[in-house]
Amino acid sequence: MPSKILIIGACGQIGSELTYKLRAIHGDDNVIASDINYSNVELVNSGIFEIVDAMDYASLNVCVEKHAIDTIYLMAAMLSATGEKYPNKAWDLNMTTLFNVLDLAKAKFINKVFWPSSIAVFGPSTPKEDTPQYTSMEPTTVYGITKQVGERWCEYYHQKYGVDVRSIRYPGIISWKTLPGGGTTDYAIEIYHKALENKTYDCFLNETSKLPMMYMEDAIKATIDIMDAKPEAIKIRSSYNLAGMSFTPVEMAESIKKHIPEFTISYSPDFRQQIADSWPKSIDDSSAREDWSWNHSFDLDATTKEMLMQLKKLISEKA
Repeated sequence: MPSKILIIGACGQIGSELTYKLRAIHGDDNVIASDINYSNVELVNSGIFEIVDAMDYASLNVCVEKHAIDTIYLMAAMLSATGEKYPNKAWDLNMTTLFNVLDLAKAKFINKVFWPSSIAVFGPSTPKEDTPQYTSMEPTTVYGITKQVGERWCEYYHQKYGVDVRSIRYPGIISWKTLPGGGTTDYAIEIYHKALENKTYDCFLNETSKLPMMYMEDAIKATIDIMDAKPEAIKIRSSYNLAGMSFTPVEMAESIKKHIPEFTISYSPDFRQQIADSWPKSIDDSSAREDWSWNHSFDLDATTKEMLMQLKKLISEKA
């Protein structure tokens, strides 16, 4: 029997692209997309789609039984910048959905779980350069707190109940297919749109804010690679460090200028600057590379070339 997959939060930035990729691999009928609304019409119309409130265990369980689901990718979450505006909602959403999915696995309704963590688990006391897999974690955002606590619960459910849960700590994700979703690293998506629209961008972080980033194609690859790995290869059940590239807004602007020489950038740091300052500048992901052969493909210039090319296509199609 082929694996039957449920993606929770399929209309989101990562969830939507993950849905398309998994359907290409496993077949449209074996990948069920779900979310709390029909916000992504293209995705909703692309295959089987269910309205599911992952905060409601009964609703989630009904969907799992209806489609004989054995694997869940839990991609629903309130991200860092939005979470600071609604801290109680962020805690409730991020934790309740995780518990519901882990409890489904504990009860043997499903066999395998993917849950994304984030570099937001790190804090001011964390080493900034080549942040190690095991290190000090003092997250300063509600989002980061939920991810740190979530990591501990994932490991607990694996050790106590044998739940096959797998996780990676995403850096900032850069994508042309979906708009930013309320994260602190969103400038790295907005900047490409503004470069093409009006040749200038006012960045909400300062020019020296170096952060770990990753092109979406690499993030999707890592997500699928860790889930395809044999259980014995997954030696870390909290969450794996994951890295692709690290750069500052200045370096990103210089990369864009290779394609759009007249592009200019200015800086107006807002509340997201404090969040960015608490995060690592670069990540040591040697555990992921050793345990399940992770390897990235896109550096900054390759990402810039791909982003500008794809966004130009979108603009011409809409014209």
